[in-house]
Amino acid sequence: MRPPRHEAGGLAVSGPFGGLRPFSIKTKLGALVVVSVFITTGLLLVAMKTETELRFITVFSVIATLLITQFVAHSLTAPLDEMNAVARAVSHGDYTRRARGADRRDELGDVASTINAMADDLEAQDTQRKELVANVSHELRTPIAGLRAVLENVVDGVSAADPETMRTALKQTERLGRLVETLLDLSRLDNGVVPLKARRFEVWPYLSGVLKEANMVASARAGIASGSGSHTRTDVHLHLDVSPPELTAHADAERLHQVVANLIDNAVKHSPPHGRVTVRARRGYGPESLDLEVLDEGPGIPEAERHRVFERFNRGSHGGTPAQNAGNDGGTGLGLAIARWAVDLHGGHIGVAESPRGCRIQVTLPGLSDG
Repeated sequence: MRPPRHEAGGLAVSGPFGGLRPFSIKTKLGALVVVSVFITTGLLLVAMKTETELRFITVFSVIATLLITQFVAHSLTAPLDEMNAVARAVSHGDYTRRARGADRRDELGDVASTINAMADDLEAQDTQRKELVANVSHELRTPIAGLRAVLENVVDGVSAADPETMRTALKQTERLGRLVETLLDLSRLDNGVVPLKARRFEVWPYLSGVLKEANMVASARAGIASGSGSHTRTDVHLHLDVSPPELTAHADAERLHQVVANLIDNAVKHSPPHGRVTVRARRGYGPESLDLEVLDEGPGIPEAERHRVFERFNRGSHGGTPAQNAGNDGGTGLGLAIARWAVDLHGGHIGVAESPRGCRIQVTLPGLSDG
C-alpha cells in the first residue's frame, strides 16, 4: 500500500481522506453529522436520567438538527447563489461584478477565486478589444484621409499629378499597406497559424545584411516626409559587434529579421543627431542559442514605462528634449509588439535592460533544445 501524501501546508492529504481540508465542505458536513449524533445521544442520556418521554426527545433532536442543518446549508448555498449571479452577469457582458468569499478556506473560496480570475481576464480582453478597434480605426483613418485629400486635389485640379504629389500619395499608401501587413501578422499569431522555420545560420553575415538593408531603406526614403512608421534618419551610424566572428545560431531567419529590423528602427528614431546604434551578438547558454542587444544613445525609457513598451499600439515617447527625440515620428506602435511576438514564437525573451546611457533592448533566443 502506498503511503499517504501530504501536500504543502498540511491542508490536503491523499489516501482514504484525499482532498480533505480543515475548512472544506466535506469537513463541515462531517462535523454536522457528528454534532447531530452528539445532540441526539445527549438528549437520550438526559431522557434516561430524568425519565422524559421519548417522543419529546425525538422532537427536540429533530428541531436542533434542523436548525444546525439550516445554518450550515445557508453558509453553503448563499455563496453559490452569488457566484451564479456573477457568472450570469459576466455571460451578459458585465465584467465588473466579482464574487465575494474568495478568502474562504474551502472549495467555495476556490470557486470564487476562479470566477473572479475569469472575470478579470475577460475584462482585460474586452478592454484590449475596444482599444484595438479604436487604435486600428485611428491608424487606418490617418493614411486614408491623407490619400483622399491628395487624390481630391488632383481630381479637382487644385494640384497637378506631378511626381511630388504622387510621392505623397505613395507615402500614405505604403503606410496603409504596412499597417495592414503587421495587423495580419498579429492576427496569424493570435490564431496560432504562424509556422516557425528555424535553421542554422552564421550570425555576422546575417546581421550585416539586416543593417545594410536598414541603411538602404532610410536612404531611399530620405526625400519623403516621415509618417510611414519607418525611420528616414541617415545621420545615425549603425554599428555591428559580433563575437566570436564565426558565431552561429539556430532560429527562423525571417522572424528574427522582424525583431532586429524593428529594434533598429525604434533605436534610430530615438537617437540624437549623429548618434550611434549598436547591434551586439553573443553566444547564449544553450547550443546554437543567441544573445542579442540593440543599444542607442537616446534619452532611454523611463522605468515606469518599460513594462508597456512591447504592448500593441503603445507609442509612448522615450522622454528627453526635442533635440534628443529628433526623427521620432511615433509610427504605428506595432514595431516592438511584432518583435516580442517573434521572440515569443521562438520561446525566447525580450526586455528593456539597465543601461548607463540610452536604451538597451536584450533578446535571448534558446537555439536548439538539449533534448
